[in-house]
Amino acid sequence: MPTQKRTLLTRFLIWRIKHISQTQFVYLISIVVGFLAGVGAVILKNLTHFIQHMLEGNLIKIYHAAFYFVFPILGLTIVYFVIKYIIRNKVSHGIPSTLFAISKKKGFIKRYQMLGSILTAPLTVGFGGSVGLEGPTVATGAALSSNLSRLLHLNQANRTLLIGCAAAGAMASIFKAPIAALIFAIEVFSLDLTLASMLPLLLASISGILTSYFFFGNDVLLPFKNTDAFLLSDVPFFMILGVVAGFTSVYFTKVYAFFQAFFEKINSPAKRLLIGGIGLGVLVYFIPPLYGEGFDVINNLVKGNPEIALQNNIFNLELTNIWIVIALLSGLVLFKIIASALTFGAGGVGGIFAPVLFMGSIMGNVVAKILNNCGLFPNGVSESNFTLVGMTGLMAGVLYAPLTAIFLIAEVTGGYELFIPLMITAAIAFSITKYFIPHSVYAMELGKKGDLITHNKDHAVLTLMDIQTVIERDFVAIYPDMNLGEIVHQAVVKSKRNLFPVLDKETNSLKGIILLDDLRPVMFDQTLYDELKASELMNSPPDVINLADDKMTDVMKKFQNTGAWNLPVINNGAYYGFVSKSKLLTAYRRKLIDFSGK
Repeated sequence: MPTQKRTLLTRFLIWRIKHISQTQFVYLISIVVGFLAGVGAVILKNLTHFIQHMLEGNLIKIYHAAFYFVFPILGLTIVYFVIKYIIRNKVSHGIPSTLFAISKKKGFIKRYQMLGSILTAPLTVGFGGSVGLEGPTVATGAALSSNLSRLLHLNQANRTLLIGCAAAGAMASIFKAPIAALIFAIEVFSLDLTLASMLPLLLASISGILTSYFFFGNDVLLPFKNTDAFLLSDVPFFMILGVVAGFTSVYFTKVYAFFQAFFEKINSPAKRLLIGGIGLGVLVYFIPPLYGEGFDVINNLVKGNPEIALQNNIFNLELTNIWIVIALLSGLVLFKIIASALTFGAGGVGGIFAPVLFMGSIMGNVVAKILNNCGLFPNGVSESNFTLVGMTGLMAGVLYAPLTAIFLIAEVTGGYELFIPLMITAAIAFSITKYFIPHSVYAMELGKKGDLITHNKDHAVLTLMDIQTVIERDFVAIYPDMNLGEIVHQAVVKSKRNLFPVLDKETNSLKGIILLDDLRPVMFDQTLYDELKASELMNSPPDVINLADDKMTDVMKKFQNTGAWNLPVINNGAYYGFVSKSKLLTAYRRKLIDFSGK
């Protein structure tokens, strides 16, 4: 049967080559990818809501405080056993894992990842994990598109493009915002903005949103329309919101990085589950609005009903006092990222997109409430507008996706009346965060390692290159105590290269190099054969490439700075080989052609 399937696939691919151009084929596959990503979003959302519906009943209504503590721990425990005994592999559930697959795995994602997030993300979020479904949805779509690309023998450039199409289809399906979804794929995955990439992304985005309409009708995740007009006099207040959003973004990223580093030091998954699960349970017990994604809280804030979101506070505080409401809402901003980080640390599967929207909306609402109740500004500001624009500010700052943030809020509100404040807030928040933190939460780890794909094409191509492919190892080694005669007969005669590494016999460490040009003045004078030693003839290399630490960008800089044609490679202190500039540039040109898809 597999042979028959392979034959049918081979026949189809041959027929496709004869009748459909590569460009047209990519257009068709982008539609399929958008549909698959949309279906993945539908499955994840329905499974999550099914679990939440099962858990909601008389028990949680009567004894809700206790169950707010128990459910997250129970869900994370189930996720732990599903990953350990059913999937039996690490689930790559977020956008960072997809970025890593693009930069270091040539766009290849393991098959089990197609189901990994679908089996685990609904359990995490449905049982109250304080994360979102957007990251797992994008990761699921990316895995589907990667394996479809592999099946259809598409090259790396098209694989990467279709992963971007999956992201666009997933986000369009979730938010019913096709333009924002398209921009999201370009900003986050650093795709080239050309006609060749624009049309597939647009087709995938349309396919994803049509899939969502087919299954969910007109239901939307953020069902609100902008009703308050933008006033020019509000510009200074939106600038203030931008500043607050910038520093809140820095807080978000720092806290996230702190908890990530903390849990990485704990080797035992069971200990991580215990520490993170109990921490999350305690937080949700005292602050019930942190339970789950939190979109209900966002919608209540936009509608002007913060008391609905805060009515279950454990302290039973009086919500008629506006400053108590502001204090409770500020607490949600401070503790949401902690709850999300604990969820991830405990082994939960989810994304940070929803926590960013949650924190951004509340932050904007708090700023508006302070401005309206401090007594300094008699005209006040629109709390619903600030709630919406606050989401944009935090998305721009945390995700480094200002255009996505602007168009997402513009699309979900059904108009562009807030476009100016959206741009002001996003620009300020992005600039402040960028000043303090070089990379977004998505790209933080890859950026530190130098593995991040960026919109700089030269840097992107070098990042995609594998240093092992350009290392040459056919050099004849020389030892420091060898005399000139031994060098001539044992190295020069036998080698096809004009360069010889001088190595320590015991450690194989590099002591120096000898060029054929260094030997020419003396190699024909046999009276010197016994007198001159390699240690006298060798020179220090202009620079050394460290295989473990140096990225391709570092290697290229070393060639530029030294002007050398060959540089030695060291691995764990021992000589490993050489990289030549000519081979490096040849490999770069080939990768550039492959990257550009031309």
